[in-house]
Amino acid sequence: MSPLILRLDTAGQPVKWVPWQVAICLYSRDMIAWTAGESIFSFRGGTNRVTGERSLVTVNSIVAIKRSVIKKKVRRDFPPLTNRELFLRDAHLCMYCGGGFHESNLTRDHVYPLSRGGKDKWSNVVTACRSCNSRKGNRQPEEARMPLLAVPFVPNWAEYLALSNRKILADQMEFLKSQFSNRPMPFHKN
Repeated sequence: MSPLILRLDTAGQPVKWVPWQVAICLYSRDMIAWTAGESIFSFRGGTNRVTGERSLVTVNSIVAIKRSVIKKKVRRDFPPLTNRELFLRDAHLCMYCGGGFHESNLTRDHVYPLSRGGKDKWSNVVTACRSCNSRKGNRQPEEARMPLLAVPFVPNWAEYLALSNRKILADQMEFLKSQFSNRPMPFHKN
């Protein structure tokens, strides 16, 4: 199985992961502005009926796309919130009791409850085990006497892309890490 290719804009900002097939199309349409990363993958194509030679395309693990060719899309200022990435952000730890749990035993807890006007956004949600989420109920952590072990935060795009891909290559991770925020990690279990 071939890894995903990290797509950047021309300024070097991470945009998204693309399959190798999409990367080949970008190469063939001359949409690559520049490349980075040490990993290079070669893919064989069809045979040219005139020359009899088989085509070969090499793809870098990190590619920057020319802006002028890509249709402008409205990009969110923040990454989409999903339980999978939330649980990864919080290292599969309950932010109330500190216990580590399998994904099936975790829930998304709203620090300031939705029923009381809280929003479903990164800065208002934490990972909680089912027991702690039930115990906290419709209260804020202080009201439930359940202090948070870490403050919820909004991951930047580089952090989000690192969370969303389980098979990141070393060179891709190094590139993304260079763009992580300087805030301390939320909570580390000893």
